[in-house]
Amino acid sequence: LALLYAAPGLAREQILTAAARQFREGDVQHWWHPQSGAGVRTRISDDMLWLPYATAQYVRVTGDATILDEVVPFLEGHVLDAAEQEASFEPTPSLETGSLLEHGRRAIARAAATGPHGLPLIGTGDWNDGLNLVGPEGKGESVWLAWFLIEVLNSFAELLDRAGQSAEAGAHRTHAQELAAVVETQAWDGAWYRRAYFDNGSPLGSSENTEARIDSIAQSWATISGAGIPGHTDQALRSLEENLVRERDGLILLLTPPFEDAEPDPGYIKAYPPGVRENGGQYTHGAVWAALAFARRGEGDRAARLLRILNPIEHARTPADVERYKVEPYVVAADVYSLEGQVGRGGWTWYTGSAGWLYRVWIEDVLGFKLRNDRLTIDPAISSDWPTFTITYRYKQTTYEILVENPDRVCHGVVRVDLDGRRQADKCITLVDDQGYHHVVVGLGKTAT
Repeated sequence: LALLYAAPGLAREQILTAAARQFREGDVQHWWHPQSGAGVRTRISDDMLWLPYATAQYVRVTGDATILDEVVPFLEGHVLDAAEQEASFEPTPSLETGSLLEHGRRAIARAAATGPHGLPLIGTGDWNDGLNLVGPEGKGESVWLAWFLIEVLNSFAELLDRAGQSAEAGAHRTHAQELAAVVETQAWDGAWYRRAYFDNGSPLGSSENTEARIDSIAQSWATISGAGIPGHTDQALRSLEENLVRERDGLILLLTPPFEDAEPDPGYIKAYPPGVRENGGQYTHGAVWAALAFARRGEGDRAARLLRILNPIEHARTPADVERYKVEPYVVAADVYSLEGQVGRGGWTWYTGSAGWLYRVWIEDVLGFKLRNDRLTIDPAISSDWPTFTITYRYKQTTYEILVENPDRVCHGVVRVDLDGRRQADKCITLVDDQGYHHVVVGLGKTAT
């Protein structure tokens, strides 16, 4: 999705490639080798949902709805039995095919199974696949996955509306509303949202836990999905900030305290030393979502501050910083340690998933660059000490030079948009490819002018 502005054709190609790695039953290969197609089939619960999520954003930004009609074959292969968590094999392409819309429909149906609390099943892990022992018996549930599924249901409803399937779109929106109500009644812990429930019903990410009492992504996605109760999301993000942001150390932790002796055993996440990778270190991919949540609320000061913490160059300003960080300061690290004696040390670098999210959050949510086919809005959530910033955007063969002015030193709030000296009543720019040069001025402020 980070490619949508510079190379939308590559994004389209990748979406269709991923769709071709989906089994008839709706689940997908967790990873595969492109040369042979061999890969692993698992009970991990989130990976199938990224296909409809990415498809919806692609169509939203490019306006290219023809991708929904692309016909892609499914895969066939060994179906996991009750005792299997995963199996590695080379599947075969099925004679059964389906449109990309049908691929998305099957992914959602597969991921929507729920457990005792009415929350989606976590299986052998969700986004955090280190939590592989939370739900292997088929009863463990994921609170984060509920928020993500809500986002996907609402986004996929937009695609169904485009396809003229309004009844199904309405059912998806109703499902999203019902699931949001379940999260509030079953997962609110009093000051933040819980992260999951084990097979035996005990909570993870709760104040009653001694380890992993609070997890970042259950808080950030309550806001990102737009589905959390405002009072709860306010408190959840404050709890995230108080418990997981260690500004002095330049860290945004995934969870705290780390796992050491916790029972029930959450899985292989405990194999990492406390404070390393997902086990209580900074896992950058998830940390970016905290910044995204604040940006979505218009809290530009907080969003920009968190993004600066994640910027690798900020970990190499002095020789002492370099000695502590130890890895390249010009690429994103997947993780940064909070391990005692190794605080601030970078881990696995050249991590494109986190880099792509950093790019998207800066461009789309902080600078506020919202492209919808040939319509562009600029709706920033910036640091209040920014007086101006500029964006140069090439739309096909035409250049748009965009100046954003912030005389009142606010974080958020567009009061005027001028295109080539003409005030735009809807504060939106209709892009035209006339191979020319256009000047846009966007004014932020407290009152309309």
